[in-house]
Amino acid sequence: MALILGALGFQYIAHLAPCEMCHWQRWPHIAAAVIGLIGVTLWKKDARTLAVAAIILVAMSGLIGAYQWGMQAGLLPGPGACTVAHAYVMGSNAPPPEVSCNVVTWSLFGLSLAAYNAIFAFLIAGTGAFLLRRSRAA
Repeated sequence: MALILGALGFQYIAHLAPCEMCHWQRWPHIAAAVIGLIGVTLWKKDARTLAVAAIILVAMSGLIGAYQWGMQAGLLPGPGACTVAHAYVMGSNAPPPEVSCNVVTWSLFGLSLAAYNAIFAFLIAGTGAFLLRRSRAA
């Protein structure tokens, strides 16, 4: 839930428009949050299965973020619908392109938002898996 709120904060407070892959990264987080907030309260006997599903969804978002990070670094090819081959020239009367997935629009310590999503998603999924395994052993 915190990662979604952070993404929405960057979008609406910092005015950073999300690219297509940014949206791809949000959907698994939203599904995991719904499972966490609603699913566990309704289906308490299947809470372990729902927790595993949420962990997998968060890890999927991390994989998408890691892929985008690799694309932004020029290490991986990107989907054609997500990349812009040429820069938009203001005053050209051409429609502005969608936000490119392979361009870093914000960074901190050399890491893009996609990189931070990957790092935090993997940390959260790993912590969840560790705690779930630990609770089963106890």
